[in-house]
Amino acid sequence: MPWFVKIETGTVDKPTFDQYVPAHKAYVKELIAKGHKARTGYWAQLGGGMLLFEATSMDEAQAIVAADPLVKNGCVDYQLYEWKIVVE
Repeated sequence: MPWFVKIETGTVDKPTFDQYVPAHKAYVKELIAKGHKARTGYWAQLGGGMLLFEATSMDEAQAIVAADPLVKNGCVDYQLYEWKIVVE
């Protein structure tokens, strides 16, 4: 299955962002349970993060990202890329 990465930048203040973090974490755990091998995290410096996951296609990846609580609630701007692994 192809890998995808959502690179994101926060667009709201920290208190607003933080209220959606628990739902985002629960969503990522749900993706893991469904076999998407998802991982999420943030940059050491403030201002953004990344979601890495497997999906069958770009269409499925776009649907996965659209359902992320951080996206649904307007907390981040993002770019979505298919990641081509060259060494495993």
